[in-house]
Amino acid sequence: MLLRQLEYLTALARERHFARAAAACFVSQPSLSAGIRRLEAELGVAIVRRGQRFEGFTPEGERVLSWAHRILAECDGMRQELSELRGGLTGVLRLGAIPTALTVASLLTTPFCARHPHARVSLVESLSSRDIVRMLSNCDIDAAMTYIDDDTLRHVHRIPLYEERYVLLTPGDGPLAGAERARWAEVAEVPLCLLAQRMRNRRIMDECFGADGATARPAIETDTVAGLYAHLAGGRWSSVISHAWLHMFGVPQGMRVVPLTGPVQGARVGLVTDDRGPEPALTRALFSVAREAGVREALDDLLHTHLTAPGPAPAPGPVGPATPLPAPVAGVSGASGGR
Repeated sequence: MLLRQLEYLTALARERHFARAAAACFVSQPSLSAGIRRLEAELGVAIVRRGQRFEGFTPEGERVLSWAHRILAECDGMRQELSELRGGLTGVLRLGAIPTALTVASLLTTPFCARHPHARVSLVESLSSRDIVRMLSNCDIDAAMTYIDDDTLRHVHRIPLYEERYVLLTPGDGPLAGAERARWAEVAEVPLCLLAQRMRNRRIMDECFGADGATARPAIETDTVAGLYAHLAGGRWSSVISHAWLHMFGVPQGMRVVPLTGPVQGARVGLVTDDRGPEPALTRALFSVAREAGVREALDDLLHTHLTAPGPAPAPGPVGPATPLPAPVAGVSGASGGR
């Protein structure tokens, strides 16, 4: 059995198409098919269900695929361990992120690369929680930034990074712009742009609206934070955002940040990795950086700055570790639990 044959198999599982899998492995399609047939002959089982096109894996093939993912991941982990012993980590760290956590990924990746200059990071963006569970299980990513209280997360090691704090972004001439704080029920009455309902961040916010006896009916829904901010820049729409988004996008010109009061349920965002095998050196190094990065304190400090700064909002920019807030921000939850 050759590692290359296992790579062919995992590529086929990922691409679900022989020609695309061959292209991903930089071989011809006949070479990939021949390699998988040799693996079937050596193991004495049919792995792939074949027709005019790829039709999936046999039950035996699914078991072989699971082992292939594990063997390749451990082989990569061995290479990382050896590179560390030679004086410096090398290789590629594959980091996934849900869309709402992507805005602060640089608070981990930048210090990671500074500490390990010979390693690289491949950021797999805008994954759903379900994608993250599947990709961790299949060893397609090494770690992920996601909601760590998600019930679908099993067999993972997790480190909390921060709790989402929800605030209102509203036009400076809007009905709530002069308020010291706003209730969720009041926010439901202004023209809104929110994330789509299929996203967990939106579902959490809908629970907060509902707990205050209101229902949000946004005129605009989008599945990206960038798409949401693109609408806010026009000066017509308001939105409830996570304070973590201020790190990447700041406050659009002419808008104001208003703290929310009433029922606030901040979900915990953290770093997770599969715990069913040896921890690769790159993943271990990332978790070490995460423990020291001070993400929660940096985001709290940034929120405090936006809430207390007079006049135009400060421009968005990189944020480093900061000292904790002397006291909780009025009207903004520091709740540690998600659903």
